[in-house]
Amino acid sequence: MGKTSPRRISASKGRKRNPARTREAILKAAVAEFCSNGFTGARVENISAKSGANMRLLYHYFGDKEGLYTAVLDRVYTQVRAEERRLDLGSVEPVEGMRRLVDFTFNFFARHRDYISLLNNENLLRGRFVKKSRAVRPLTLPLLATITDLLERGHKAGTFRADVDPIQLYISITALSYFHVSNRYTLSAMFGRDLGAEGWMEQRREHAQSLILTWLAKPVASARIQTNQRAKKIAIGR
Repeated sequence: MGKTSPRRISASKGRKRNPARTREAILKAAVAEFCSNGFTGARVENISAKSGANMRLLYHYFGDKEGLYTAVLDRVYTQVRAEERRLDLGSVEPVEGMRRLVDFTFNFFARHRDYISLLNNENLLRGRFVKKSRAVRPLTLPLLATITDLLERGHKAGTFRADVDPIQLYISITALSYFHVSNRYTLSAMFGRDLGAEGWMEQRREHAQSLILTWLAKPVASARIQTNQRAKKIAIGR
């Protein structure tokens, strides 16, 4: 019987010792495949080839194509919620916290346009897989609590209006951050403007921020916020 080379033994042991690395490689390839082709168009064979993991391992870690797709959705929602937590919104005053949340949401979708394709596809499937996720709702509850805290602190400080529904507010923030990206090609053609251009995107971000903060504010506070926003622009040379 021939001897197995030390290099092959080492490589074999390396693979056995790194299941987390293999799983991560599969997930990374799966995110790209499902974002590009949706659930129906995605091919597990492509994910296997791009990740360097054989089909047996892929099915071992994720069960089947549906399990892998659900894991991809969990990955995307986990990423956005983790980045939101790093904003540390509970430690800043309410107007600044809301400004950070609007800016983060706007910039997240601008940076992750591939995720929009994934979410659009899941909506075409009527949320079939996100409903099965054990992660999405638990991940969302802390965000809701954070927004509620900002609203309550802002109201007590006399800055925000009362009785704002945090879910309605977050959906409005998301809509202002999402729609122009998901529909940028048709809107650009309609208006003869490049909605992906850096300058236009910056104007859109400021527009979204102003809409949310002005709507949230009490009449007197609204005027103060607008004055502060103008002063901030002047200070940074705009």
